[in-house]
Amino acid sequence: METHKQITADLEGEDVDVHHYRSMIGSLMYLTASRSDIMFVVCVCARFQVRPKQSHFQAVKRIFRYLKGQPRLGLWYPHDSPFDLHAYSDSDLGGANLDRKSTSGGCQFLGARLVSWQCKKQTTVSTSTTKAEYIAAASCCSQVL
Repeated sequence: METHKQITADLEGEDVDVHHYRSMIGSLMYLTASRSDIMFVVCVCARFQVRPKQSHFQAVKRIFRYLKGQPRLGLWYPHDSPFDLHAYSDSDLGGANLDRKSTSGGCQFLGARLVSWQCKKQTTVSTSTTKAEYIAAASCCSQVL
């Protein structure tokens, strides 16, 4: 996903076939089980499944081009890693353009194996970076438990 350009609602854009767009998003959602590198951008594109526009369709096609160019990336589970539990979380403050909500992310490792991860827009609007980080940490802890 381009770092300097955000995907927005694009009310002026040309409509695309809803069924085709949803089919593409469904395929990508299935693939995120082993390709965590596309999780965030797929979830962003999935927000526009009701009325997808040409700009959203172009973003989804860009994901498919990325996947075609990087076929060997993905999750690998080595058999000789230890079983230590590690969890990491992070968030941004007001990263969503439409409603200024923060985005939380986290991942949990059992040794060197990634066993769980999440990336989610927070349900509340945070008034500080500290509050957004606490919400992300609480979500990560509940995933560990």
